This record gives sequence, C-alpha cells and structure tokens, in this order.
Amino acid sequence: MAEGIPPKLMKQWTQIRGENAWTMFKVIAEFVDGFESLNRIGPCISIFGSARTKPDSPHYQTAVKIAQRLTDAGFGVITGGGPGIMEAANKGASLQGGVSVGLNIDLPFEQSHNPYIDADKNLNHRYFFVRKVMFVKYAQGFVVLPGGFGTLDEAFEVLTLMQTKKITPVPVILVGTSFWSGLKAWIKEVMLEKENNIHPADLDLIPIMDDPDEVVKYINDFYAQRDDLLSPNYTL
Repeated sequence: MAEGIPPKLMKQWTQIRGENAWTMFKVIAEFVDGFESLNRIGPCISIFGSARTKPDSPHYQTAVKIAQRLTDAGFGVITGGGPGIMEAANKGASLQGGVSVGLNIDLPFEQSHNPYIDADKNLNHRYFFVRKVMFVKYAQGFVVLPGGFGTLDEAFEVLTLMQTKKITPVPVILVGTSFWSGLKAWIKEVMLEKENNIHPADLDLIPIMDDPDEVVKYINDFYAQRDDLLSPNYTL
C-alpha cells in the first residue's frame, strides 16, 4: 500500500483500476461493432445539427432537402441518429431510398433513435469518442447545420484533424449564413488577425452556404478534382 493513502481510498482506487480494465474491452467491442457495420456502406456524408430543431423549422426542412440531394448524387447519409436535424437528414435519405445511418448515443435525458434509419445501420454507442471516430472515418464530407455545443464539438474536431493532417482533406460546409457568419467573423478577426492562432488558409476549410443544391455541387466539385478519397478515411 502506498504510504500516506488511507486504506478506504486505496480500496476505492483498486476497484477503479479493475473497472478500467473492463472498460477497455467495452471500448474495443464498440469499435469492432462499428467497423464491421459501416465497412459496407459506401460513400457517405455526415450531417451534424441540433437535436432540438423542430420539424416546422426552416433548418429542418433544409436538412431534409440536402439529404435528398446527396442521396440523388450517390451518397449515403450518416447522422447522430436522434431527433431534430439528425431526424431530418435521415428522413431525406430514406425518402429517396438512400443509405441512412444513425450513430446513437446513450444519454440520460434525450436521444432516442428516429424512425428513418435503416434497420441494419442503427448503431448504439456508449462512448462519445467511439461515435466520433465513426462519424469521421466513414464520411467523405461533413454538412453542419445550426446546433449547440455538440454540433460545434463535432465540427471543430473534424477541422482540427484536417488542420493537423490526421485525416485526408474532405469538404466541411456550414449551412445557414445567419447562424454561422458571426462565428466565422470572430474566427477571422480574433483567432486569425488579432491572436494569430490559425493560418489564413484555415478559413477556406469552412465555407458557408444556404442552398442545398450549392452544398451538393461543392461536394461533387471537390471530388471531381480527386480520385483517391471515396473510401473510409485511411489516415485516421
């Protein structure tokens, strides 16, 4: 026993170490399940956005249209599997008969899977970090609609991975000028010009758009210039 540590605390510490060993196996199992399920889905776009967006919201309707256009262009759709923007995106893919993936997460007060996910592509996650790996590894692009902390977390993780060259470049599109323009202005004026914390080229990583057709055209134009990225992100 370490000197100076009360026996009661040492017992708790021993229990924690035992639990950590089992956690490792749970994490591995979740990764294996995700990889086996998603290796078959083909090119997809991950769509992020708020779980709180209602069906009568313009953002919800935009997400449905974007997912429909993406499906028509040959892409599947990956979402967090819940309500709001996630439901809208899965709905758009489902309406067009496209691949509709839901990466659900166990949360105490919200999130039950929406009804528009393909039955064999409805994955349940215990760990946020495993879920985020699936979002990134199996997506050939990211469409980010208005959301909260979770949406920002997902978007900035992707941008960080690209900025640090941990994943191959993919299109990341912010949808909703009125929502995102203030954030991009702050990034430019404070993060770049005042603090010099990013490179000027980093601003090019986050175009802002409103039109679903423009979103799909941007993604198609991106891949028209490349022929090596329509696969799981091999550098992740």
